[in-house]
Amino acid sequence: MLQDFGAYVDATRKTFHVPGIAVAIVKDGKVVLEQGYGLRETGKPDKVDAHTLFAIASNTKAFTAAALQMLAEQKKLDMDGRVTDYLPWFQMSDPYVTHDMRVRDLLAHRSGLSLGAGDLLYWPPTSYSTKEVVQHLAKVPIANGFRSHYAYDNILFAVATLVIENVSGQRYADFIREHIFKPVGMDESLVDMTYLKPGMDVATGHALYNFKDLKPVPPMAWINNPGAGGIYASVHDLAKWMNVQLNGGELPGVGSDGKPQHLFSQDSQDQMWTMLTPIPVKDPPIPELKPLMPNFSGYGEGWFLSDYHGQKLVWHTGGWPGMVSRVTLVPGLKLGVVVLTNQESGAAFNAVTYRVLDAYLNPNTKTDWVAVYDKAVKHAQGNADESWKKHEAERDAKSKPSLSLASYAGTYRDPWYGDVIIRDEGGKLRLRFSKTEQLVGTMTPWQHDTFTVRWDDRALNADAFVNFALDVDGHVREVRMEPISPLTDFSFDFQDLRLTPVKAEEAKAE
Repeated sequence: MLQDFGAYVDATRKTFHVPGIAVAIVKDGKVVLEQGYGLRETGKPDKVDAHTLFAIASNTKAFTAAALQMLAEQKKLDMDGRVTDYLPWFQMSDPYVTHDMRVRDLLAHRSGLSLGAGDLLYWPPTSYSTKEVVQHLAKVPIANGFRSHYAYDNILFAVATLVIENVSGQRYADFIREHIFKPVGMDESLVDMTYLKPGMDVATGHALYNFKDLKPVPPMAWINNPGAGGIYASVHDLAKWMNVQLNGGELPGVGSDGKPQHLFSQDSQDQMWTMLTPIPVKDPPIPELKPLMPNFSGYGEGWFLSDYHGQKLVWHTGGWPGMVSRVTLVPGLKLGVVVLTNQESGAAFNAVTYRVLDAYLNPNTKTDWVAVYDKAVKHAQGNADESWKKHEAERDAKSKPSLSLASYAGTYRDPWYGDVIIRDEGGKLRLRFSKTEQLVGTMTPWQHDTFTVRWDDRALNADAFVNFALDVDGHVREVRMEPISPLTDFSFDFQDLRLTPVKAEEAKAE
């Protein structure tokens, strides 16, 4: 099934407009394949190879989980200890959750926060420090019961980052480099893009500007939340990582005493791969994806857990401006596959991953996952088009704003994010997130007291509605926002903002 793999990957790249893809496959401790396909950057000759660095985004979370387990083995922390034992100032918006939040909870997406809560504190990149991000967590609202159900978050991995730094006495980047990269032999990997130098073998991310025009995007790093998504790595290095994972933490070679050496113990491995948070299994968006629906689904410590053709899968994905990826392990077969891409197409990494998994788990059926995921993408785009048509149909196009444009200008403050500033600039309203350089855009009246904001950076694909609520005297009481398109990444959690006016003299004083 893998004899035509190169042609299959190239078909994937063409279908989903991905300039470059890198893949590594490991089986029984050996590297079956590690190879690059396509270009590091569209329009330039440099090709992707096995050593090309990509941002792996949330695939970093497994490294953070391993780091905590390693520190627990050294008796420097207890995975079931309270977070406040290691960060006494740590606080969430609910006193009970603050008191009972355990280190293990930081890795399991069961805190009661809503999907992507607080992501605007660090993505797009902000000027907040990691500690400031975590301090702002005290104002991020709890939406659900603590440990009651699954909702993916990134912000608690910023807390995990600080726990690692506090108990180890090292910066997160230094700890990962010294205690994981070095012993595993991941000599090419970096913890964030600040270590990237001109001339290095590194991919450039690409996005569909305005959801349609493929262009490069600048590199970025979550410097203020590295434990959630800070690593850049190659498939060559990640093949080594997968083999250590599949071998219960055992490192290649032997120590000076002639005995096997371990990055972490089998017990730690079992804990990381034990389901902590069940995830409901939902019907797929199209029937052709039905064969991929698992019998069980959940999250452990930095890993998703599910099954496919009778085998347990341990896997994760990563999403980043211009780059997305997937790492998938099949412990029962000691099989691993990693797919790194330099375009924002989850369909591409899934189509490649399942071709590899089928070769080992379902060899009698050769499904064209490229065609299946292409249909799924078109289905999602169709839903987005219908959503927009519904907005247009409901719009009162003849209506006008209740106030003069200048009356909507001002500084508005959200308890957890901070300030959002609206200015009248030559008869146009311009909106700026004070701590986020990329979130600057022009507002246009939509209907009544609702506007749209179109961001200057068209790679974001995150234009939003901005709704002003007025008090009985016709003054702005509150501003709410929400993404226009259902295709917008969930990390643009505009809907969680509760913006209220800051008095002019107060804003000036600050």
